[in-house]
Amino acid sequence: MVSQTPHTGIRERLGELCYSAGLLSPLQKMRAWWQKDLRILAYHRVMPVPDPEQYEFDMELVSTTPEEFREQMTLVRDRYRPMRLSDVAAAINAGHPLPPDAVVITFDDGYDDNYRIAYPILKELGVPATFFISTGHIDSGRPYAYDWLVHLILLSDASRLELPELGMDVPMPATRDERRALAGRVLDNMKEISALAQAAMIRRLEDAWQMPSEHARPADCRPMSWDQLREMRAAGLEIGSHGVNHWMLSKLPREELEHEVLDSRNALLRELGPMPLLMSYPVGSNRAFDRQVIEVTRDAGFDLACSYISGTNPRPADNRYSLYRIAVERYYGKAWFAALLAMPGVVGYPTPAHLATTDEGACL
Repeated sequence: MVSQTPHTGIRERLGELCYSAGLLSPLQKMRAWWQKDLRILAYHRVMPVPDPEQYEFDMELVSTTPEEFREQMTLVRDRYRPMRLSDVAAAINAGHPLPPDAVVITFDDGYDDNYRIAYPILKELGVPATFFISTGHIDSGRPYAYDWLVHLILLSDASRLELPELGMDVPMPATRDERRALAGRVLDNMKEISALAQAAMIRRLEDAWQMPSEHARPADCRPMSWDQLREMRAAGLEIGSHGVNHWMLSKLPREELEHEVLDSRNALLRELGPMPLLMSYPVGSNRAFDRQVIEVTRDAGFDLACSYISGTNPRPADNRYSLYRIAVERYYGKAWFAALLAMPGVVGYPTPAHLATTDEGACL
């Protein structure tokens, strides 16, 4: 996903003020007394923040640096109740309340920096986490399609970007920054067309610009391997489904939707053995899943499913197949992150209203 980094404003200043004044701990304790909601943090990539002028992929997938991730996980371990997502499911199934200040750590997609950088830190600190992977990319080693599309737009020598699928025909910008902004527009617009049309559009650009993803093995856009995932699972971390091809599930015909859900489930069980079945919907806004997606996911035997709608979960049993998460972004400083956990409704950035509902009627 490509987006513009928001300017720092009143939310960040308020968080930093509470942090510097030592107010977060008492505010957290006060909040835990009356609001026993589940917080689920969502990450994509943990890596040193690259130079935007040199980096050839989507900057917005970089959630945090290794140093900041260690600080964040230390805070979660020391001040909160880190839980496995499967333990949340078990508590819901048993009708048991969750402990105050419950926090779950999740990752989407399956980039190999999750194994190289995030996994050793989590293992050292003893913090559990769930990694949602797109199994087709683990099988093939191919880069993720949305990230590859950003790569295509950043590096193409074409003079125009012609996308009749989206009604777009614009000159290709000269600067890297302008191309990143254009890629963001494309990614946002394409999420209104079907998943199969999205895939066909990207393949068409690959062919037209002679930049096929199947021959690419870029270190900056590489998925994890099954062997790495087996090692992580043996160490106590959880692996869940993010579909097969990272397609928006609500944009698929019913038959393709069932294949995405069932084939990803079967790949996990085949490669990693019996496990709790956990799902994160690719993209995860209300455009990416609906009642039919929830029904197919539930019927396939998945215990829980996460959206990418921003918020906490006061009654996770009520939205167990559309759990809200709090996205972690690379521009969050130490104070902002600490305040985000202590006061998520005050400091966090809400999902825009038009993206914050599902066909279940769930809303923030």
